[in-house]
Amino acid sequence: MRIGTGETVDAAQAVAALGLTDREALREGLAATLLHGTVQRQVFDPVFDLYFPSGIGAPDGGPTDREELRERLAEALAAGDEALMARLAAEAVDGFGGYGSPGSGGWSSQQTLDRLRPQTLFARVRDNLRARNGTSGFTDRLLEDEIRRRVETFRRQVATEARRRVAERRDRDQLARRAVATTPDRLDFLYAGKLQLAELRRMVQPLARKLATRLAARRRRAARGSIDLRRTLRGSLSTGGVPVNPVLRRRRPVRPELVLLCDVSGSVSGFSDFTMLLVQALHDQFSKVRVFAFVNRLDEVTPLLEHGAADPQGLGARIQAEATLTGWHGSSDYGVALGEFAERYGDAVGPRTTVFVLGDARTNMSDPNLAAVRQIAERSRRVYWLNPEPRAQWGTGDSAAPEYAELVEMHECRNARQLGALITRLLPV
Repeated sequence: MRIGTGETVDAAQAVAALGLTDREALREGLAATLLHGTVQRQVFDPVFDLYFPSGIGAPDGGPTDREELRERLAEALAAGDEALMARLAAEAVDGFGGYGSPGSGGWSSQQTLDRLRPQTLFARVRDNLRARNGTSGFTDRLLEDEIRRRVETFRRQVATEARRRVAERRDRDQLARRAVATTPDRLDFLYAGKLQLAELRRMVQPLARKLATRLAARRRRAARGSIDLRRTLRGSLSTGGVPVNPVLRRRRPVRPELVLLCDVSGSVSGFSDFTMLLVQALHDQFSKVRVFAFVNRLDEVTPLLEHGAADPQGLGARIQAEATLTGWHGSSDYGVALGEFAERYGDAVGPRTTVFVLGDARTNMSDPNLAAVRQIAERSRRVYWLNPEPRAQWGTGDSAAPEYAELVEMHECRNARQLGALITRLLPV
């Protein structure tokens, strides 16, 4: 998070006004002064709990009985008492989450939840509330959603308590760096799971609006042009030869044409899907956009993106189902795919075209077909290769990244933040 002097001063004033006695008021005051978006809250809350813990040491009381704790948890879930749920989370971690030797072990939220199994209390809590409130139909569905929310709240409280106990024994700063999930825009594409990719897709429209604003500003600045010396000197005759009012050559920048070549195999597919959706959301910034997907065969998927914008979750499945992406095997083959593009779709590239290749450049030991890349680079205005792998892994194993990087500009692009910065900087105006 970018926190400067202004945010720091505001946070200090908030602490002075709120005091340190009410922990939740302090949490909200710091969040209001330090954060710049709701997505940052998922990082702020776990870090706040590490440095401003709700308690120290183990909870009071003796050993916890599992069934008795489950009964109390069911009552707390039915009542919606989050303070009681937090106390039960502390007891659960202390009783069921410990591992290793008593003096040097730790606590695991996953182990605690596996032994306590709060999700199995859903039916009991629902039936108790249904009997108490007499709900049915639509109201009953709302009640079920509320119970699921309360169970998820308890799961987060268990995770918070486990981190607190571990932080008391280990380095708190190191735990904050390693045990707290990052914001979606800093999440590595290659390591994102299904739920995290869904969160990334929800970021497409806000990120596209931000990038469109930046691109429009760059285009306005570029339209000013350089000084027209002849017209400037002619205008200076009225001021005795002093060029008081410089005259600028008016440029008429043409919106670029864009071509995407996207590897949609394996873990790289999440990166390609996100970039395709982002470019589709930015389509007004380009005069023409064409998108091609490949594994070891290449096919145009531009029409599918219109449906993908309406259903981003199903974009990958539509591409796999309706496009011809594989031949006699299912492994990626950059050489064959790039050669097929140069041969079949050479007319898609021209002197106004910027080409982006999206992929990890891992050829499965096949021919990288550098001649096809050279041919694409000669026909187009610029070619950029966005590689979601860390730069340190380029050239390892079956990676042909160094060979491709000698022909076109290759950039590390591991998360949405890097992608947004690269698109803003690299796209011509």
